[in-house]
Amino acid sequence: MICYLDTSALIKLYIYEEGSPEVKELVTNSLLVATSKIAYAEARAALARGHREKALEDEIYAQAVEALKDDWRNYFAIEVSDTLIKLAGELAELHQLRGFDAVHLAAALILKQQVKENITVACWDKRLWQALNANNFALLPEKLPGGGMN
Repeated sequence: MICYLDTSALIKLYIYEEGSPEVKELVTNSLLVATSKIAYAEARAALARGHREKALEDEIYAQAVEALKDDWRNYFAIEVSDTLIKLAGELAELHQLRGFDAVHLAAALILKQQVKENITVACWDKRLWQALNANNFALLPEKLPGGGMN
């Protein structure tokens, strides 16, 4: 199985949130775990914000950052190319997505086209989940998540 993690799913590997066990199981059962290169910056920003807002204690924050740094080389990180960015712009308009969410959708679509098989996408952002669903991805969670900014 091949899976793609948007940042809302990737972060669940480093801090415990609703859905963390499911994402860990998906990753364990996947031959390839992919994400966009932007996910690293987004994940680091999310961890820093959690630390700044006192949701993550110093030690938990430091452990999460180090684990992400260590694990990053194991992910198939999709390049942010001109083709991907142009597709993301179209998808942002079509699905009313924020910029980085559109980049994730474009990256997942490009990955799906390259591997020529279905991939499972893990995503806890409502609007991005809906766009992924509209593009016929297998999704985790299977039902529209309650979290996310949208």
